[in-house]
Amino acid sequence: MRRSEMEQDILKVLVTEEDLRSRVAELGEALYERLEGKDPLFLGVLKGCFMFMADLVRACQLECEVEFMSLSSYRSSTVSSGKVEITQNLTKDIANRHIVIVEDILDSGTTLAFLKQYLEKKGAASITIVTLLDKPSRRTKAVTADLSGFQVPDEFVVGYGLDYAQRYRNIPYIGVLKPEVYAG
Repeated sequence: MRRSEMEQDILKVLVTEEDLRSRVAELGEALYERLEGKDPLFLGVLKGCFMFMADLVRACQLECEVEFMSLSSYRSSTVSSGKVEITQNLTKDIANRHIVIVEDILDSGTTLAFLKQYLEKKGAASITIVTLLDKPSRRTKAVTADLSGFQVPDEFVVGYGLDYAQRYRNIPYIGVLKPEVYAG
């Protein structure tokens, strides 16, 4: 397989393609056990979740629906602004639905805390938070994932849907971006 030019910007690989496949399969099984017969609505937080969510929905084999929202607290920065804005809202009524929030990374918790409260106000029957990556060292809000793929250190990660300035999403593993790429 030909190496990507993007890979020159990767300091190190944190999670391999094989580890991603294996862990997503485990998360899918856990969701199946938790939500069998409940017709859940998988709610992806765009854009970073798209690869993870596609693989997760296939792995869990539940009868379900899929919906997306787009929220922003980062814009093109590497640090959350602390203010969440909805840039693409729900198109479905979620009252009395079992919601599975699918997120690429739980970092400060600002976005997920906002989204969880928003969905509760909309009348969700239950909310399950599934995140591919968990970075607890950056948490500023009291929010935790019900299911988490991998805990990662406080480094800037990209790949498998995660980006820096809309780039690097299509790297098939999780890697640490070299600081000189985003510094300054």
